[in-house]
Amino acid sequence: MIAIDWGTSNFRAFRMNDRAEIIETRSSHEGILRIRERRFQETLLSQIGDWLVTGETRILLCGMVGSRQGWVETGYLPCPVGLTNLANQLVRIPLAGLEIFLVPGVVGSDAYGVPEMMRGEETQAIGVLESHGGGVVCSPGTHSKWINLSDDAIVDFTTCMTGDVFDALRSSTILSRIMTTDAAMDTEAFHRGVARSGDTGGLLHHLFGVRALALVDQLKEESSASYLSGLLIGHEVRKSMSAGTHVHLVGDTQLCSLYAQAISACEGFFTFEDEHAAARGLAAIGRKLSWI
Repeated sequence: MIAIDWGTSNFRAFRMNDRAEIIETRSSHEGILRIRERRFQETLLSQIGDWLVTGETRILLCGMVGSRQGWVETGYLPCPVGLTNLANQLVRIPLAGLEIFLVPGVVGSDAYGVPEMMRGEETQAIGVLESHGGGVVCSPGTHSKWINLSDDAIVDFTTCMTGDVFDALRSSTILSRIMTTDAAMDTEAFHRGVARSGDTGGLLHHLFGVRALALVDQLKEESSASYLSGLLIGHEVRKSMSAGTHVHLVGDTQLCSLYAQAISACEGFFTFEDEHAAARGLAAIGRKLSWI
């Protein structure tokens, strides 16, 4: 089978043998936002067309390709959601000679009934579930997800707009006046920001402190973005886990490394999952379909 994680910014494809082993990979920046005139079929064939020549006919996709802006919109399955639920609710894309299916998204809610939604991360979580059976998964990014796994299912999850807020604060607020956009990561400043997130006063108060510290020369301007990153990630981590929690980190290596440092500073533990968690989740669904 061919497993594809097609998100907002990136396209990742995995060619698998009948033992669910990855034998070839492809990746590009042809995320759904770059697809013009809804040319999803043409883009797919341009990326993996040569694989189809070798006889591959079964394709399973997850991610934002199943959103309203994607190829075909799929619905959301309510938590708790397990492997069987996802496999039973796939959405088929009609294309002659091929079996193409989309994995649906997952919807939950917080303690006050406000909805939570995700596409793509649920398949990554299923990949972790297949390997570990349960636990907490964190998928850092523009909209970070914290997913609780138990009893072979996604029980609930929360979303934090940490990456989006970091970019907005750095580029479109008074803080941008002190940000050096091309500055290297300052680990000491990052940890200082994480530590500050544990103080009383709240995030909105702490954010103004980024500017104030720089104005009185207690924070170098070239280190202010690193401090801001630590402050935001620190607040996210403290809100999302308690001391002693073991977190499975899935995603970009550099970003996961920052989260690992923050988790350790907040007395948690972590494991770096490999970059193919989504592929493992898609392979698990493929096995349910008797494809592999």
